[in-house]
Amino acid sequence: MTDVNLEPLLISTGLVAIAEIGDKTQLLAMLLAARFRKPLPIIAGILVATIANHLLAAAVGAIAGDFLNGPWMKWVLGLAFIAFGAWALIPDKFEDKDAPREKAGASIFVTTVVAFFFVEMGDKTQVATVALAARFHEVFMIAAGTTLGMMLANVPAVFLSQAAADRLPLKYIRWAAAACFAGLGAWILISR
Repeated sequence: MTDVNLEPLLISTGLVAIAEIGDKTQLLAMLLAARFRKPLPIIAGILVATIANHLLAAAVGAIAGDFLNGPWMKWVLGLAFIAFGAWALIPDKFEDKDAPREKAGASIFVTTVVAFFFVEMGDKTQVATVALAARFHEVFMIAAGTTLGMMLANVPAVFLSQAAADRLPLKYIRWAAAACFAGLGAWILISR
């Protein structure tokens, strides 16, 4: 029997769950929930889009990690995570004019999948997924963890929508996310 290393899953879940609070994709989830008032197809769309996006990102990260292997790679990854920490301190904004519109014949599910997939492109959680996969070389564990983190942050946002978002201390949550990213970067730099 082989031992399963849960470290990549747990780290990626925790980082993304914290970093996602107040992120533009969470704001998109709240906007979709307020606009369409049908949480289940929105949640299903978030799940499908995140799985697709983060599997792709984790695969790219694992491949990049294989090609960019060497002692200098830990410096690249460590400094990247410290940069993610700084990036997490910048509040995301999502304007209503940028919101997806449901077209005739298109379902809320499809609207959510397309919107989430593209809004997540280049987002800090997608870039973090690439870096985590480069660090751990565990495509499925990282994609599962980052997807779980996205769902932990976004499902409550869909159900609670704007009422809860106005009461969350987003400034302190951003600081916690920044500290987690910076801590992981420091850990990478001092390990091995």
